[in-house]
Amino acid sequence: MAYKTINPFTNEIIKTFSNPTEKQIEHALTVGNNLYHQWQKEPFSARAEKLHEIADLLLKNKEKLAKVLVVEMGKLIGEARGEVELCALIADYFADHSAELLQPASINTKAGEARVEKHSVGVLLMVEPWNFPYYQIMRVFAPNYMVGNPMILKHSSNTPSSAEAFEKIVNEAGAPEGSLTNLFLTHNQVDQVIADPRIQGVALTGSERGGSSVAQAAGKYLKKSSMELGGNDAFIVLDDADLDQVLKVAARARTYNAGQVCTSSKRFIVADNLYDEFLERLGQSYKNFKPGDPLDENTTLAPMSSAKAKSKLEEQVNEAIAHGATLYQGNSQINLPGQFFEPTILTDITQDNPAYYEEMFGSVAQVYRVHSEQEAIDLANNSHYGLGGIVFSKNKERGKKVASQIETGMVFVNTFLYTLPELPFGGVKNSGYGREMSTIGLNAFVNEKLIVAVDKPDFDNRAGALF
Repeated sequence: MAYKTINPFTNEIIKTFSNPTEKQIEHALTVGNNLYHQWQKEPFSARAEKLHEIADLLLKNKEKLAKVLVVEMGKLIGEARGEVELCALIADYFADHSAELLQPASINTKAGEARVEKHSVGVLLMVEPWNFPYYQIMRVFAPNYMVGNPMILKHSSNTPSSAEAFEKIVNEAGAPEGSLTNLFLTHNQVDQVIADPRIQGVALTGSERGGSSVAQAAGKYLKKSSMELGGNDAFIVLDDADLDQVLKVAARARTYNAGQVCTSSKRFIVADNLYDEFLERLGQSYKNFKPGDPLDENTTLAPMSSAKAKSKLEEQVNEAIAHGATLYQGNSQINLPGQFFEPTILTDITQDNPAYYEEMFGSVAQVYRVHSEQEAIDLANNSHYGLGGIVFSKNKERGKKVASQIETGMVFVNTFLYTLPELPFGGVKNSGYGREMSTIGLNAFVNEKLIVAVDKPDFDNRAGALF
């Protein structure tokens, strides 16, 4: 696996990176394991100050860190700054709240004085993708740093500079060696690391294919894993929705980060009475995007992350059209050297079209017409994925009722899809399992240890005893 930084706007190869040696891998595992045992002797709160320092350093170096994202994967400079700010927010949140959230919980039982304590489990491997290079790391790093689980990072092969930049911030803050160790692992080395008994968990965000491979290795060696995979999220517009409010969200829901977001709205499911106007207005909004240098504040359409990503999306769109989809708008070449893809709208996608079930990772909106609330729900749930979703209705209670029937891990009513540290993030079906962030993510890799104590055994009351 070749790790390279290639600027998707200029197509220039900036830097290449070497895979680790066996000695480097062993050192990372040894140092991480030693740190795990050291952290077991400390209270959770002991690490909060350092995590706050990491947040401060992120903000202090925001401009430099943002430019790394722009050059490496083409993100708009404003969006890149926002990603750095979000990482600092996540770090501060877990620094402030983890010690309290990890307190023991008492259990009322006849067995005696019982409680469940929270303990770290050991070194984790995190496998992260390229679309949000810092944020994806921080979602796993911040809670597990507080828990006391050291981490080894395997980042995407096309965002190695971002991985190095994040690790540098952690080190500059003075976090102990082994807190986060970045290794440019090959696929075979990933399996090797998972097999090592010092690794006690694996967290992956990525493709369905990558998740299946890593989950298989984790299962083989009985390592707990969490998987945040792809999505084919529905954006439901009910017949009473306010289209002015809908379009404020819909116009960016498929184009943010050049559409390269697992939770971006990919299927717009629109009530029949609003369908024609929605389609026209969405199309007009897509015509206003301005492609150009992502470092330019005036650019509103970024290039895709790589030539490979653009080529795959083009193939998917062309295949969808070949199978009967209508190209309502877009799919024309943009006369710039970078990996640009014109925002595109497809309609008339039938269930026998490959596009009906595929995730298109780019600025392609599929728009469907439905004639009832139930039809909208059924169409939304007719998916192999189940990550997020959005529902719009003037009646919030109606929107909440529909949201409860959508088979995903997250649904937002009358608003953007938010990602905040206090909100759990994750999905069902082929979108994976487990949750990151929130109290759930904090406890994802925790040993919930039961301790029961009595002054002396009561041999006259042994109901439930196992001896």
